[in-house]
Amino acid sequence: MGNHAKTLGLIHTSATLVPIFADLCAQHLPHVETFNIVDDSLIKDVIRRNELTEQTASRVGEYVKLAAQAGADHILVTCSSIGRAVEAAQANVTIPVLRVDQPMADNAIRQASHIGVVATLPTTLEPTADLVRRRAAVLNREVELTVRLCEGAFDALMSGDSQTHDSMVADALAKLINEVDVVLLAQASMARVVEHLGRQDRDVLILASPPAAIEYLKSVLV
Repeated sequence: MGNHAKTLGLIHTSATLVPIFADLCAQHLPHVETFNIVDDSLIKDVIRRNELTEQTASRVGEYVKLAAQAGADHILVTCSSIGRAVEAAQANVTIPVLRVDQPMADNAIRQASHIGVVATLPTTLEPTADLVRRRAAVLNREVELTVRLCEGAFDALMSGDSQTHDSMVADALAKLINEVDVVLLAQASMARVVEHLGRQDRDVLILASPPAAIEYLKSVLV
């Protein structure tokens, strides 16, 4: 292969995720070239219909194909709500396609048997919980799941009230960490809340999908 730099194609359903992943890639994957495809109509459709429809899933598959055509060696899809479509899209291309929350789920399953999942959207809570159950079966581990939905937090964030969103997520985390061994944040947008939790609240491992996904990619994109 010579000195050919690996290329990572990132597919996002929100423009707000572009800088988050750009920072992580610059930090952990400095030798990897990246490009971004953003279409927030995907997540808007999932939220409006309260499910991932076949039409939206097939559009995700098209983006995966386009990213492969654009020269990606590996594709990362950064939205967990469309995770099932990401797994299905793998059949469309010969390069690896990663759903953002899989490395986080695998890390949790290897480290703990009682896992908590926190989300601000029902459309993310269920796919993440489903992923944990299925990955536990693949990894041959028994897990117990406790899920928490922060009702209204996502709407607050979308209307520009990040303070309300953050305090609702922080409250949910504060309760959940007394009940489980490890907490998974179902959405990338929740990760910043963890940084503001006091150290005393951090005995329990709290995992966010973006750093876990980039750490994993660092191990395979060599």
